[in-house]
Amino acid sequence: MTDRSKVYFTADISPAGLARAAEALGRTPTGRVAVKISTGEPGPRGGNWLAPALIADYVAAVGGVIVEANTGYPGRRQQGDQHYQVAVEHGYTAIAEVDILDAEGEASLPVRPGGHLSEDIVGSHYSNYDFYVVLSHFKGHGMGGFGGAVKNISIGLASSAGKLNIHSAGTSTTDFSGSGTHEGFLESMAEAGLAVADSRGESIVYLNVMNNISVDCDCDGNAAPPDMADIGVLSSLDPVALDKACVDLVYAAPDGQSVVERIESLQGLLTLRHAAAIGLGSLDYELIDLD
Repeated sequence: MTDRSKVYFTADISPAGLARAAEALGRTPTGRVAVKISTGEPGPRGGNWLAPALIADYVAAVGGVIVEANTGYPGRRQQGDQHYQVAVEHGYTAIAEVDILDAEGEASLPVRPGGHLSEDIVGSHYSNYDFYVVLSHFKGHGMGGFGGAVKNISIGLASSAGKLNIHSAGTSTTDFSGSGTHEGFLESMAEAGLAVADSRGESIVYLNVMNNISVDCDCDGNAAPPDMADIGVLSSLDPVALDKACVDLVYAAPDGQSVVERIESLQGLLTLRHAAAIGLGSLDYELIDLD
């Protein structure tokens, strides 16, 4: 990219703020619209995931179906029927139709050659949608350092076996490590994300919500409580720029040290550097304040 990618920001974390950030992109979801979120892992210290009340108006406005994919680790979200029940309990089925993409099987997306992955394994329902809205809760992560848009289109859209494929850097679809390395996992997330972006073309947009920011992911039912203030809603047509802007806001925050330490301890920025190197997006961005 020769020009800096545009990233839009509002401090207004509300249905209106979310709508304003989405509208700023100038790309209207059309056809059958999938809204990719994380349904969140149930547990005694879960609950940081995006609140249905926050996203309901926007999902309705685009006529969206909330989509998710099964986890690669054991639990209630590993099988489609139980995962759907979690979506019920967390309030998502009350605001929209919910589709577990790999509840009925898998499909393969091509990955550009030269990296760790030979394919990106997604749910068989993936191709049922004309347009994807990638609506991510930005937070820390116990393996990737942080989770945002790139994680949501890679690990997030991968089937159960596809998640293991990414975690193992393309060496296994049955266990997390395989013969891959941690660095290979981080780079594989970028490669899987590129496969999704390639398959969608201009039929995709990205929004990150920076609230309830824990050092742990929404996939952790025993997540550490958030220990920094909410920041805002950001949007972009470039998932790499979007995540980089969020990371930079965490680094600039006076109370972001715990999340910064989580990112650095796990080399989280390697995912974004690799993503930029293989053409998923740019690390160079212009932050446009909508307030």
